[in-house]
Order: sequence, then C-alpha cells, then structure tokens
Amino acid sequence: MSYTNTLTTEQAFARYEEVRHRLPEARFAKTATHLPSLSEVADHVDAFILDAFGVLNVGQSPIPGAVERIAELRRRGKRMIVLTNAASDTRDAALNKYRTLGFDFSDDEVVASREVCAARLGQHLPKGVWGAVSTDIDSFADINASVVRWTAAEQPDVDGFLLLSSATLDDATEDALTAALRARARPLVVANPDIVAPREDGLSCEPGFFAHRIADRAGVAPAFYGKPFGHAFEDVLTRLPGIAPSRIAMVGDTLHTDVLGGAAAGLKTVLISDFGLFAGSAVEAYIQRSGIRPDFICPTT
Repeated sequence: MSYTNTLTTEQAFARYEEVRHRLPEARFAKTATHLPSLSEVADHVDAFILDAFGVLNVGQSPIPGAVERIAELRRRGKRMIVLTNAASDTRDAALNKYRTLGFDFSDDEVVASREVCAARLGQHLPKGVWGAVSTDIDSFADINASVVRWTAAEQPDVDGFLLLSSATLDDATEDALTAALRARARPLVVANPDIVAPREDGLSCEPGFFAHRIADRAGVAPAFYGKPFGHAFEDVLTRLPGIAPSRIAMVGDTLHTDVLGGAAAGLKTVLISDFGLFAGSAVEAYIQRSGIRPDFICPTT
C-alpha cells in the first residue's frame, strides 16, 4: 500500500471506526440541522474554523463557489481560521497554495498541524535526532529540532520518528519503521492524523493510515498532532480571543476528525456532505453508525 492507492468511503470510515479507541471522546448534537451552505450557518456563529480538503479545495482545485463564500462571510464580519492537517508543507507553503487558488487568507489565519506538532517535539525528545518520513524536498528549516530524512533505503540512527508526509511512504518504509520500533522503543510522532484525504482521483492514504498500522504491528502508542486532537484546537482558539466556543463552527468533510475534534473542543460543528470524504454517499447512514453527529449538515461551503 502507498499514498497513491485510494480507499473507498466505506473502507476509510471502517478504518476510522477501528481506531476509534485512539481518538478523543466527545458529546454530540442530538439532531443535525440541514442548511444550504455556510451562509446560513453564519446566522448562528461569529467565527469559522475551516478544514481545507473537502471544504476549500479537492486536491489542487478549489471547490466551486468556495472563494466567493469566504468573501461573503468576511463581508459579514465573520472571523475565519484555516486548520489543516496537511503536514507535508510549511504553513507558508499552505498559505501560498490557498492564495493561488483564489483565497485571501492572511498569515495569522492559517494553522497547520505541522507547526502544532513542531512546537511540541521537545516534550517527546528534549535532545536527540528525529528521523522524518517526509517529501524528498523537505528541508525541515521551520522545525526547531534536529531532523534527518529517514527511508527504507537510508536508515540513519535516530532517537525518534516523525511522520510528516505519506507521499513516499510505501510498504518497504512501513516495514522498516515497524522493525525499527520493535527493535528499540522510541517516540512515534504523527503530524497528520488523517487516514485519507480527498483528491481529484479518489481518497489518498495519509500519514494517519500508516501510523495506525505501525502502531498495531509494533505495539507502540503514537502521539498525534492535528484534528481531532486537542492541541490543534488550543492553538486555533488563541487566535479567536473574546469569542465563546459555542459561537465558533468547525467546518469539515469528515466525522472522525473535523466533527469529532470540533465537538471535543466544545465548538459547533458543520459537515460538508457533497465534497470530500462523503461525496456521493448517504452521509446520514454513516452518522447513525458512528454516533458522531454534527450540529449542521451543508452540501457545500
């Protein structure tokens, strides 16, 4: 299995349910209100935390009408923060991507799980070297730690492992990581908890997919940073001072990351149903099976 293999919605949902014991617990809305778009949700909240994939874009393409919707919400005085689990690139690279797609987010309106993770690496390994599974062009210049690239072909001696990207993560690398962790217990830190992400040609396998398999095989407990885990929401909420959590909506395309994470943080939650993970699926059936119920369901941003 590799990043380029694609999973079906059913396969991705089933895997999220299998690893539910590693996810936060939360209380959910008793009923979900169906609304046409975020324009109507804006009547109930003062700020939006926006997932990227499935909400703003699918792969390298903006979701139709999303750029215009963000502009409308801005005109109405709504605060917005993008919270993305994409850890392959720096926050600045993510910001440039959104601007290329036509969005006008400012520097302080983007929080990436990569930076959430990097800020806390010292808690796991005060000293030593991290072996990173990353893209082959990652310089790690934005990470204040000693980091080297780690692959199945080149396995430098390291004190902990950091999963940033699954773009080059294949069976050989997964097997090598599992063997290394079995041979010597070390921290396994995951900067992108997603199991899948929506692309133009299907659902790609993300770092969380491999991290859970390695954890099962090696008997380790990974540390995850990004949705649905609390540190990501802590970092975002510091950028929305003076706004009560109940007046903030987490908007995403997944139940187990966006809705679960938002609910655990005490936020309102919005599931986008026609793009991303549940595109073309009967989302109500998945809500019933998981018990993860958003406050609002919108077909599009």
